[in-house]
Amino acid sequence: MVGTRQDQLKLLEEGEIISSNLTLWGSNYTFLVKVRDEAGRECHAVYKPRDGEAPLWDFPTGTLYKREYAAYLLSQVLGWPFIPLTVIREGPYGIGSLQLFVEHDPRSNYFTVRETHEDQLKAFACFDLVANNTDRKASHCILGEDDKVWGIDHGLTFHEDLKVRTVIWDFSGQAIPPGFLADLAALGKELVSPEDTLKELLNLLEPEEVIALAQRVSWILAEGIYPGVYRRGG
Repeated sequence: MVGTRQDQLKLLEEGEIISSNLTLWGSNYTFLVKVRDEAGRECHAVYKPRDGEAPLWDFPTGTLYKREYAAYLLSQVLGWPFIPLTVIREGPYGIGSLQLFVEHDPRSNYFTVRETHEDQLKAFACFDLVANNTDRKASHCILGEDDKVWGIDHGLTFHEDLKVRTVIWDFSGQAIPPGFLADLAALGKELVSPEDTLKELLNLLEPEEVIALAQRVSWILAEGIYPGVYRRGG
């Protein structure tokens, strides 16, 4: 596996996809692929093509791959890097998201890590409020070989209407950690005049979704607690 993040990014963006296997993950077409560069370096990645997305009544058609990438960018802007490296690129079935595959315990999920990795999961819960994640299932929290909990499957995010749906309900009523609130306050200021990564993120969204993102940040800062309004995920 390629070592540095910059090497991984270059491999995902420029490497040749040499194998592609359809998985049984979710209702959309998802492929586990192998990517190789000219030097023979390889990695596995998860490829979600736009043309493999099932139509949804509440999300614009053909946008879920953009939302996967937007969620990754948001995690980077906030400094909460629990989403694996993700890019948008052409693949064997057209444009889509390509996310670095994290070697992990396949038996791991939210319920197996919630007692041992509580602090990390508090970041997930806060992130899901900001990103308006409508699909945080237990299986979307995986324990990597590095003992870090990683978050996957963020295609159903950034809707303009607040509709958080999550399995992470344990923290309802608790205060959001001050460090997270400071990061959100910084994001709120950046949203006034976005640049670089944040600007790239916002360009992936619809104008009304950008407005809603700013409103959610203000709401979370004003409340300062994990709300008890989640619909529980599976």
